[in-house]
Amino acid sequence: MQYFLDGYRSGDPRVRPAAHGRSDEQGALPDEVDVLIVGTGPAGLLLAAQLSEFPDIITRVVEKADGPLQVGRADGVNCRTVEMFEAFGLADRMTAEAYWVNETHFWGPDPDNKAHIKRLGRVQDVRDGLSEFPHVIVNQARLLDFLLEHMRNSPSRLKVDYSHEAVKVEVPAAGGERVAVRLRRGADGADGEVIVRAKYVVGCDGARSVVRESIGRQPQGHGEDKAWGVMDILAETDFPDIRFKAAIQSAHGGNILLIPREGGYLVRLYVDMGEIAPDARPTKEDVLAQAQRVLEPYTLDVKETAWFSVYRVGHRVTDKFDDIDDSELEARTPRVFVAGDACHTHTAKAGQGMNVSMQDTFNLGWKLVAVLQGRSPASLLHTYNSERHRIAEDLIALDTRWSRAIGAAQAESDDPGANMTALAEIQRQFVANLEFTAGFATHYAPALLTGNDRHLGLAAGFPPGRRFHSAEVIRLGDAKTVHLGHVHRADARWRLYAFADAVDPRNPGSQLLKLMDFLASEDSPVRRYTAQGADPDAVFDVRAIIQQSHHDVDWSDMHGFLKPRKGPFGLLDYEKAFAPVPGAGRDIFDLRRIDRGVGALVVVRPDQYVSLVLPLDGFGELTDFFARFMTPAP
Repeated sequence: MQYFLDGYRSGDPRVRPAAHGRSDEQGALPDEVDVLIVGTGPAGLLLAAQLSEFPDIITRVVEKADGPLQVGRADGVNCRTVEMFEAFGLADRMTAEAYWVNETHFWGPDPDNKAHIKRLGRVQDVRDGLSEFPHVIVNQARLLDFLLEHMRNSPSRLKVDYSHEAVKVEVPAAGGERVAVRLRRGADGADGEVIVRAKYVVGCDGARSVVRESIGRQPQGHGEDKAWGVMDILAETDFPDIRFKAAIQSAHGGNILLIPREGGYLVRLYVDMGEIAPDARPTKEDVLAQAQRVLEPYTLDVKETAWFSVYRVGHRVTDKFDDIDDSELEARTPRVFVAGDACHTHTAKAGQGMNVSMQDTFNLGWKLVAVLQGRSPASLLHTYNSERHRIAEDLIALDTRWSRAIGAAQAESDDPGANMTALAEIQRQFVANLEFTAGFATHYAPALLTGNDRHLGLAAGFPPGRRFHSAEVIRLGDAKTVHLGHVHRADARWRLYAFADAVDPRNPGSQLLKLMDFLASEDSPVRRYTAQGADPDAVFDVRAIIQQSHHDVDWSDMHGFLKPRKGPFGLLDYEKAFAPVPGAGRDIFDLRRIDRGVGALVVVRPDQYVSLVLPLDGFGELTDFFARFMTPAP
């Protein structure tokens, strides 16, 4: 964590000074804003946390509830989401509080006594080397607390405007006019209505989204008559795996997804209540009785129910995630977007809803910043729908396969072999889907923001379209071992990671040295797209990783471009250059298969996905890539 760039301040460095014109008292909702976020679920607050970093962008968040969520709803946070939270400086706090999912256990009918269940398998939940972070469980309300705190501590001092319910969104025909959002204030509209006009509106308002309905978008797919009861409980039980994630299938067709919760005592049960009438409303007692039947011969004595709900969810994907029809793609650019449950709904079996929802707005946030700050034309915003719609379809396909596997296991059979085969298929599907459930199956295809794999051989561990897979390095400036990917902040900047060639970086023949010469020149994208007077790394954060030991090369030996002067005092940044961690299995060049002879330049998007891999002398390709979607700075 870097701070004091603008001068010394005492106190918590996570609380940044308020920007000019901002204060802890946010003030009334203005008539006009740049971005209006509707809804304070994970997707909405993740977007708000990103935009709060930019006080020059007027962002407001409205929520129909009268205060923040207190308990319940989603709980699973996959490895990729924890990586994303690291970009906000929140990963350590989250993992310290959370339950870590280390193994998943599978229970089914005991072959010797079908009336009882028996543990039939166990699987390591996250494959070794997949991420430096674990799969964790933390209450959605607590996760939202982290984001709300980040917003309050940001230069924008952004807070939520509660008791504001969106009732209508109107998109004007003229491109230069703002979108009008009609809001009902107070309980049942007791405080009347107001209209807020926004350059951009993002509907994160759930499966019954008013924003989605207003722009004529339709969820497509099918519903489900099955009901699931969800309980967060404090209980006494002799079930031996109560502190393991467990998929439990009984012989009579009932099943439970058991999720231990943070704190060491709380447990969540997702209890399949089967196909029931649409107007049926199972009670808490009904759900508990079903859970107790599934767990036989083990007992479950509930001492307290912290949260209870029953829900039905089908498999649906909204037809488009913005307000632009295909026939309008050339005529205008999007001004209204939907994200999260407003885009995709599915069961809880795969544990992906909250995670994919936040990835939606992590994708969108930096693009809104780029457009609103003039770094990119508004056409960049077309890429939100084109990239995220396919990811949602992949999610629904996975959840459908997983549901079918569980459904096959639910079919009661007198043949023990058939039951075992069905349960084996559940475990096989779980293992096959580990990359997806960990959050790493996202692969953006070659398009405007993602290059092809022409040069992938130079850095085979960083395929374009995949998330940047971090590894440890040693910082030259102070010999501290850090994760390279953790320098990436949620600040809408591009990252250029230059992995050096074999030539000593102090030698004039070094390709790394020549790359730095180019990036420092007036012809480089760094100069072209960074405004005069801004910090040199305001748009592009360039880092170099040499092959030599940190004992053999000093920070002072590095190219001047890697020692930028920043802030009002022109202070030097000592954290732009790194060396490998010595030892078998730790060197980043080996771990990520970097060509040691010629090195590689890895270009990473602001949302942590690799855009392309280039040779260190690929100046033309680098220039042409950014010219596709960036606007030269004045």
